[in-house]
Amino acid sequence: MGVNRRQHSKRAAYLCVLVLLSSCLQHEDPRPQPPDTTLSTFTLSYGELNPPFQANLTEYTLEVPFLVTSLRVTAVASEPTTTITVDGVAEVPGVESRPLALEADTTTVEIVVTAADGVTTQAYHVTVTRQSITQFAQRAYVKASNSAGGDLFGHAVALSGDTLVVGAPYEDSSDSGVDADQTDNSASLAGAAYVFVRDGSTWTQQAYLKASNAGAGDQFGYSVALSGDVLAIGAPNEDSSAVGVDGGGQADNGAAASGAAYVFVRNGTTWTQQAYLKASNAGAGDQFGTAVAVSGETLAVGAHLERSAAAGVNGNQSDDSAAGAGAVYVFERDGVTWSQQAYLKASNAQAADNFGWSLALSADTLAVGARDEDSAATGVNGNQADDSAPLSGAVYVFVRDSDAWSQQAYIKASNTDSVDRFGWSVALAGETLVVGAPDFSSVTTFGANPSANGVDLAGTVYVFERDGTTWTQQAYVTASNAQADDRFGFDVALSGDMLVVGAIFEDSASPGINTGNQLDDSLRDAGAAYLFERVGTVWEQRAYLKASNPGRIDALGYGVDVDNDTVVLSAPGEASSATGIDGDQADDMGNLSGAVYVFR
Repeated sequence: MGVNRRQHSKRAAYLCVLVLLSSCLQHEDPRPQPPDTTLSTFTLSYGELNPPFQANLTEYTLEVPFLVTSLRVTAVASEPTTTITVDGVAEVPGVESRPLALEADTTTVEIVVTAADGVTTQAYHVTVTRQSITQFAQRAYVKASNSAGGDLFGHAVALSGDTLVVGAPYEDSSDSGVDADQTDNSASLAGAAYVFVRDGSTWTQQAYLKASNAGAGDQFGYSVALSGDVLAIGAPNEDSSAVGVDGGGQADNGAAASGAAYVFVRNGTTWTQQAYLKASNAGAGDQFGTAVAVSGETLAVGAHLERSAAAGVNGNQSDDSAAGAGAVYVFERDGVTWSQQAYLKASNAQAADNFGWSLALSADTLAVGARDEDSAATGVNGNQADDSAPLSGAVYVFVRDSDAWSQQAYIKASNTDSVDRFGWSVALAGETLVVGAPDFSSVTTFGANPSANGVDLAGTVYVFERDGTTWTQQAYVTASNAQADDRFGFDVALSGDMLVVGAIFEDSASPGINTGNQLDDSLRDAGAAYLFERVGTVWEQRAYLKASNPGRIDALGYGVDVDNDTVVLSAPGEASSATGIDGDQADDMGNLSGAVYVFR
């Protein structure tokens, strides 16, 4: 039967509509889509965004502790052809940005994603609130798990992230290795080290460390240094005549007080000893291990009584004509194997200078203190040959290019004087070097730069800054209550723009932070520490720190460290017989047992 013309026309029109609909479904909208300017990844170097990051959310908040003075941003855009700026400066996607300074209260960080067309943008904002100093407080009181009188727990401290290491060089257990018998006190002054970890706000002891060849009098734990999961511990009175790395004869006590250093590594929560280090020219009395410093795969060990008269890098190690000149040994790790990379001496090495008494290492820069160097030079790279200022002290800066070390600077105080012991302590972070001179006789005015002595042994600290390869003194820092015999600068620690200084013989009886009368001298040698912040190029004191249980001859500030949001202070003379975390602070039955205080 035929189809009439009207029906055919309707069918054809119907088919055309179907074809058009099918074409529309099969082809994308011809209208251009806007460029994608979202972020796929957005993280901060400290804390967590609130709310958690989502690509379509552009406004966030963050609260950080007072000690956090800067942040770094890591951002990746969803579309690779876009560019990212942080506070107006272009940054590499997936790479941490430059440090972004945080104001004292609120700072807004802006991250802008710009499309390839150079026109389309999207901005993300983080409003960062920095807590006030009033929220900074003591968070933990730490004692050894086998606390005993005379152990000097806290003689050395090291902090890295949520891990704290404390040395107790007078601890007496004769056992060896990790988590050994803590109750056997048959090896007087063998020494021990304790590892604590923080989970949230709770600290627990993770490990009890002893030398693989623990022996009476070795003083294992005299010095400690920590970088991530790598821990170095010095035992300057260890007696083995072995040389080099993992040399034989650890039990051979034929070189009294030659000294040793031990490297421990952590895998998960388990610590093991990775290396036993001796000087390449180990000699009796050198005290290799007096100071240790570690950064990444590099370890430096000081032997402040080493005897060689050699000068510079990799000189003659066998010339023992300059007793007490001192030396530093640099070791490098390849995989799990350590080897000695360099043997460092002062450019003006002389007997009794004690080069290597203090160390600070940051990447390819090493600062070495020689507390008893005698030059009357002032400033940077002065006359090293003028020995008319006995025991004034000096600091030497070495840098590494590939595997080669060279001396970059010879640094003296701007107001050098005899018996200041400039270089007793050193700290290094990035381009900033801090040097303590605890025997300096200072004026009482905070921040002054005196040309004459005023207060015997009050102590002082110097800050130097590097621009390219040139070091200059940036600041001269004294305590707000500088008084005779306080020994301000006995230990120093630096993290970013935060500086902590210990004054072990400060006498105030006030407990806590910024409390009480700082000039109250009723508690002899209780000790104190001071927290400074750098604002621009000016260092300002933010806090005066005392123990929660200050006691006579506690020597708070003997060891200090700061990392990111946390400060630790040790008091090796503290007398409580408490054990573990937050025990009874008032029980003074453990004379010189020692304690460590954690502030955050």
